[in-house]
Amino acid sequence: MQTSIIKNGLIVTPTGVVKADLAIKAGKIAAIGDLSGSAEEVIDAKGQLVLPGMVDAHVHINEPGRGNWEDYHTGSQALAAGGTTSMVVMPLNALPARTTAAEFNRHRAIAEGRSYIDFALYGGLVPGNQPAIAPMAQAGAAGFKAFMATTGSDEPGDFHNVDDYDLYRGMQAIAKTGLRLSLHAENAVLTDRLAEDEIAHQHTDVQAYIDSRPPMVEVEAVRRALYLAKQTGCKLHFVHLSTGEAVREVHRAQLAGQDVTCETCLHYLTLNTVDFKQIGPLAKCSPVLRTPEVQADLWREVQAGHVNAVTSDHSPAPAEMKANPSNNIFEVWGGISGAQNNLDIFYDVAVKSGRLNLQQFVQLTAAGPAQLFGLKNKGQLRVGADADIALLDPDQSYTLQASDLFYKNPISAYVGRKINCRVTRTILRGKTIFELGRGFDEQPTGRFLRNQQVTEADK
Repeated sequence: MQTSIIKNGLIVTPTGVVKADLAIKAGKIAAIGDLSGSAEEVIDAKGQLVLPGMVDAHVHINEPGRGNWEDYHTGSQALAAGGTTSMVVMPLNALPARTTAAEFNRHRAIAEGRSYIDFALYGGLVPGNQPAIAPMAQAGAAGFKAFMATTGSDEPGDFHNVDDYDLYRGMQAIAKTGLRLSLHAENAVLTDRLAEDEIAHQHTDVQAYIDSRPPMVEVEAVRRALYLAKQTGCKLHFVHLSTGEAVREVHRAQLAGQDVTCETCLHYLTLNTVDFKQIGPLAKCSPVLRTPEVQADLWREVQAGHVNAVTSDHSPAPAEMKANPSNNIFEVWGGISGAQNNLDIFYDVAVKSGRLNLQQFVQLTAAGPAQLFGLKNKGQLRVGADADIALLDPDQSYTLQASDLFYKNPISAYVGRKINCRVTRTILRGKTIFELGRGFDEQPTGRFLRNQQVTEADK
């Protein structure tokens, strides 16, 4: 049984940051301390941070059906190269979407043979599929996802948003499973009609898109969803909140005893409306990037500990869908490819800037999201946990190039950005799956993860 030792690193544990060695045996962390003795593999981490591998709780993989956007092979390699060892995959943008137990099981089977990192899967809540909720929970869903904003296409099997009735009925069904409902919270009527107004007046530039999705559309939807969840007893999680005001609504509900959590995304903390106008379509997303003032307010909520996770919302698409030949930003695909640079950019803007300490950083990137979705033995460097580890060199700077990216479509709003740290190695359950300069392990070994909080509660 192979043993490995990581020596001389600065290890970020649940109880503190220590300069120590870390022993791995049978894929688990066996010891942390001043270790001696022989091992089949010794990894020298001198000068590097030893972090729990990131748990990215918001990833879009487009396989099956739209594998030319991103598939499990390319998406998981990009995540692994960035220090992520587990992902929670959204139920939409594949065709058919993951809204039935049959599709849930089919998507799981595809991922099990192709993912380089461990993965959990969302089930989807769409109009009329409330009877499919319990079967998807039984199949191992980590949680459920719904859109309050308009989404989907005319293609058969695509994912569509719910109105208030289907949201209410869906919450009733999901409450019985004990799982969380994650929501894209934007007011569909306001965003759709405001966009129509801009287009009618031939306003189709970046500023028009910003104006069509003001902060109030997020805040209103959060308030409405909180009230419906209170009536139904449904656990809630708000994805990609972009405003401090929305986070405060969540925090107030928590203080009043409601079971609700939230996340924000790397791009809302690193890019703003000024960057959007400079970068162009590659920075289009929804909710839209915010003004520097709104961004600063969001950062204050993150620093106060009112956000449970920072995620990528990796939402890839072919390059032609991010082009803008007609100079109409409303026709451009709304999503940012960012999963490969979760750890390094966030460490740069959060820890190196002095905004967060290492413990807060790890809580947001690993421990928090693992806890949210019941991913047992993930997200912490402690004895007995899975040896999911990222080595980060805090002193190695580089400028991100398209050639560095492992996505199916190597495009990103972050290309050209100088990043003042770098992931050098990613370890999954004790085995190196990526090493800078050497590449990836030959075979993907990612495993399916169930929500253990609910599984154990049901026993």
